[in-house]
Amino acid sequence: MTRPLAVLAFSGGMDSTTLAAHYDAQGYDLLLLSFNYGQRHNRELTSARLVAGHFDAEHHVVDLTTVGALMPGSALTDATVAVPDGHYAEESMRVTVVPNRNAIMANVAIGIASARGAQLVALGIHAGDHAIYPDCRPEFLDALRTCATRALDGFTVPRIEAPFVRHSKTWIASHAADLDAPLHLSWSCYKGGEVHCGTCGTCTERKEAFENAGVYDPTDYAA
Repeated sequence: MTRPLAVLAFSGGMDSTTLAAHYDAQGYDLLLLSFNYGQRHNRELTSARLVAGHFDAEHHVVDLTTVGALMPGSALTDATVAVPDGHYAEESMRVTVVPNRNAIMANVAIGIASARGAQLVALGIHAGDHAIYPDCRPEFLDALRTCATRALDGFTVPRIEAPFVRHSKTWIASHAADLDAPLHLSWSCYKGGEVHCGTCGTCTERKEAFENAGVYDPTDYAA
């Protein structure tokens, strides 16, 4: 029996790795789409490949480097802007926003999913991102679904799901443990060194999630 296809926007981070485990456990074949947008932490693309191999999933890296080069001012893509340390709740984390990043990636995934006849497109956005990132909020998800329905009128319209959108990072860590997701292969750090820095916003959030969930953290941190 043929398994249905799920197309995931896939960074290779903690959230998307858990997302892959979530849909694998539900019996989907996975098409994982990673994006090279010139991020300084492109170490995540190596992790994405490793996680894809774990699930024996089809994996592609979409080249958006030209787009990223035209979007200065974000700590993720602009070498002149320092990656801030601290927690995502802090105002300083706004400098990590890449304008419309998730919308761009999601729409690429939706187009590919339609062409491939996939049942769904899944995003790993979660409640902890709502304060800083507009394209991680439920309102964005609602608008994205409306846009896809209009843009694909008369063609295959995949369901657009974000099963973690109202859940915390702590919940994701717990869910990942339940699914035995390969988080030891995942990458979160925005500074992009050999190991997780342990102090940037995404490392801070990752550490906190494992601690609060009371589950083992397989991550090697520099601090």
